[in-house]
Amino acid sequence: MKNKLLLIIFLIIHCSFFAQVRVFGTVKTTSNVPLEGAAVYFNNTMIGTTTNAEGKFSLIVTEKKQQLIVSFLGYTTTTYTLEAKNHKQKLLFILEEEENMLDEIVIQKTKYNQYWKHNLETFKREFIGLTTLSKTCKILNPKVLHFNYDASKNILTATAREPLKIEHKGLGYLIIYDLVSFIREGNYVSYLGYTQYRKLKGNKRTEKRWQENRLLTYNGSPFHFYKAAINHQLKEEGFNVALFKRVFNKNRPSEKDIRAARSLIRSHRKNNQTEKVLKISSKEIDTAYAILKKAKLPKFKDFAYQQNSTHDSIISLKNNSIYLDFKDNLSVVYNREKEEKGYLLRTPFSKRKDANFQHSYIIPSTLPSQLSEKGILVNPLDVIYEGYWSFEKFANSLPLDYSPNK
Repeated sequence: MKNKLLLIIFLIIHCSFFAQVRVFGTVKTTSNVPLEGAAVYFNNTMIGTTTNAEGKFSLIVTEKKQQLIVSFLGYTTTTYTLEAKNHKQKLLFILEEEENMLDEIVIQKTKYNQYWKHNLETFKREFIGLTTLSKTCKILNPKVLHFNYDASKNILTATAREPLKIEHKGLGYLIIYDLVSFIREGNYVSYLGYTQYRKLKGNKRTEKRWQENRLLTYNGSPFHFYKAAINHQLKEEGFNVALFKRVFNKNRPSEKDIRAARSLIRSHRKNNQTEKVLKISSKEIDTAYAILKKAKLPKFKDFAYQQNSTHDSIISLKNNSIYLDFKDNLSVVYNREKEEKGYLLRTPFSKRKDANFQHSYIIPSTLPSQLSEKGILVNPLDVIYEGYWSFEKFANSLPLDYSPNK
């Protein structure tokens, strides 16, 4: 007991000392001119500042390894992996001026017509989301966005001339989001960017509501799940985890057959409208409709083979680094909260009326995938989320330095 007490005291002293570590730096242009007002912050956190008239800044380091972002409008954003062992070094960032040609082309090309408005609504739905919290999340400068839509491939991409300013009255944040990429291809959506959180001002009542909403947002989130997995607390934190294999559904027609069936039916309808002589037999039409009926079947079938998976099944340690590391795919059920009504309504053909526990799926593209000590994926695109986590988007995100008060 005495040894444990000494260990706890040592950890408290160590953490307190580490929390006071401060880094210093300067931001300049390629012409050696100091940049005043440049934003310097740790990505996805509340920790940030701006440079003074001499281009200088200082920040407190709270993690052993963090991604430092340096940005200024009109200049290329710089990222730097800051390690605690280098905290005594004075940092120097040289920002290169962006080519104005691209901005001018985008400004001339962007037309704020009905198509832009339609794409904006799609962007907000796929980026901000459709959760209850999304209704309290507003993009303050939407006209910095430019969209490209390829109808033949059903691909929507978005770019931004300057960082998005997002007011989140549900969580109490003003969020500066430097959009790097956004793409929606069919049902697949991915976006990347650098995020700086700032607190909104509120009274005691709103502060209390924000705290409650933040805790509710944290509970059952990927952030919560990874942290529980690292700390061997999956069951204690309310997560049921299973490994499963995914195979193609043999009862569903191939994409080639589905396309052919659709083309045949379109031709048949067109012939009827123009009163042309039909060259398509009724048997072929019946077969095409049968194929399209089977096309509604799921593409894959999932087979769970290891229920109640634990830390050892999904987390590995290599070279003092933590990795998400498992076979096949993960099924994650958070059994302390039910689904929102909006999740049930997301599909017009959904037959379910009653909410179940929140069920999500992790489909890896790259494994092992490194995790930070706090439980954050170093490369978020290493996995794809399906189920409930795919429903919860940016409006249900928290800064990485958020800590729930238990």
